[in-house]
Amino acid sequence: MVINILAGGPEELLPDLSEYNEENSIWVGVDRGVYHLLNRDIHPTIAFGDFDSVSQEEWKFIKEQVSELKQFKPEKDETDMELALNWALEQNSDTIRLFGATGGRLDHLLANVHLLLNPLKTKSSVHVTLIDRYNMIFLKKPGHYTIEKRHSEKYISFIPLTLDVTDLTLEGFKFPLKKRHISLGSTLCISNELISDYGTFSFSEGILIVIRSHD
Repeated sequence: MVINILAGGPEELLPDLSEYNEENSIWVGVDRGVYHLLNRDIHPTIAFGDFDSVSQEEWKFIKEQVSELKQFKPEKDETDMELALNWALEQNSDTIRLFGATGGRLDHLLANVHLLLNPLKTKSSVHVTLIDRYNMIFLKKPGHYTIEKRHSEKYISFIPLTLDVTDLTLEGFKFPLKKRHISLGSTLCISNELISDYGTFSFSEGILIVIRSHD
């Protein structure tokens, strides 16, 4: 099962959502993201938010179209996106995608990137990816991984999220590495590229942010 979550980030940064509207996918709206979904003729199964970013007319439309609404006060401990992600993690899905989570306020962007830690903290095997028009972002804990070359996402960057990432090895890349220690704040692994159809990356300690991007 795939769960797609759309928040209310700038519409110009959204990818073509129809590409992710598979038959087995469930859509979740977050705050103004609910309105964006309905305007694309995608009806969310459930919606979360304080809905302080929609007009009264838009709120009326949302209430008419969405059967399960989880409305919260603006003053709360979790962001709307975190509430939606926590619900998604309880559904035992294989894949969760976050859209509308970049652009605009930097505090929202950083918070949403850090939300990718939640399944790692609970030791869940679900793959959570943050996607916008230009980027795909996900986290990895220590291990050995295979990554496929995609012309639509030419660049691949590896950024430490923890203080240290140990024994980072990149094979099949334009700029390979062999058991390198990468510290928080390093830009060594920005904008790498695959030279083969597939490459691998591995490391023994730490958490990596992996970003696949195109211009």
